[in-house]
Amino acid sequence: MSQAELGVRAPRLTWTFGLLRSELVTTFRRWRTLALLGVLAAVPILVGIAVRVETRDGSSVGRGNGGGGPAFIAEITNNGLFLVFTALAATLPFFLPMAIGVVAGDAIAGEASGGTLRYLLVAPAGRTRLLLTKYATVMAFCVVATLVVALSALTVGALLFPLGDLTTISGTQISFAEGLGRALLIALVVAASLVGIAALGLFVSTMTSSGIAAMATTVGLLITVQILDQIPQLHALQPYFFSHYWLSFADLMREPVYWDDLVKNLGLQALYAAVFGSAAWARFTAKDITA
Repeated sequence: MSQAELGVRAPRLTWTFGLLRSELVTTFRRWRTLALLGVLAAVPILVGIAVRVETRDGSSVGRGNGGGGPAFIAEITNNGLFLVFTALAATLPFFLPMAIGVVAGDAIAGEASGGTLRYLLVAPAGRTRLLLTKYATVMAFCVVATLVVALSALTVGALLFPLGDLTTISGTQISFAEGLGRALLIALVVAASLVGIAALGLFVSTMTSSGIAAMATTVGLLITVQILDQIPQLHALQPYFFSHYWLSFADLMREPVYWDDLVKNLGLQALYAAVFGSAAWARFTAKDITA
């Protein structure tokens, strides 16, 4: 390989990482992003305080919910680590995906409405590279937002409730260290569960030059899908909704772990990412940039 080729490729690689770093810094410095993370961090605090107040006289809370995610609330008073699972189950249906929808919807449309998209494309970024950088930034936000919920819940759980060995949904005992490992794995699965809504939001963002319209449309689609997923007459279509298997992460707290719904969830998210990611690329690469 010639020095000329090396000289051309090195700056391109440097530019790619520089662009990604710039996008990450810009995204996480926005007041809107910080406010979203603040709201997500507040949910476990409110849940923990509510459970503490309700059970201060020795009564139990949340019994009889079955083995799903929300049933974790019944075990918080015995082990604060269950507040992590409860907080993720409480935020995943709406708060987490709404935050992702806001960030993803604003990714391209926000640049267009702010008049900075054309200047980004004048630099040697290229549309494909810029789109991939935007998606990588949204996915980074997915991970950070999920970890914020988990860490807030773990902190509040440790302060308000005892910690120690815990009992799985199947009734077996696992050590606290293994419980922490499963909590981390669950957080990563929850973050991966948001891949589909992130790709959908990015696609919507390429369809308009209004950041507010893109964010509102993405959140509106999220609410619509959530409602449709609760209508019994649509049971044949519901397994194809991106939110249908979201709470399957509870199966990681079984012994042995039930993988069927987890695999279906991750496969469905990958499908949504491929379909709407490709649609976003096709739209963005052919779009006439006027702002």
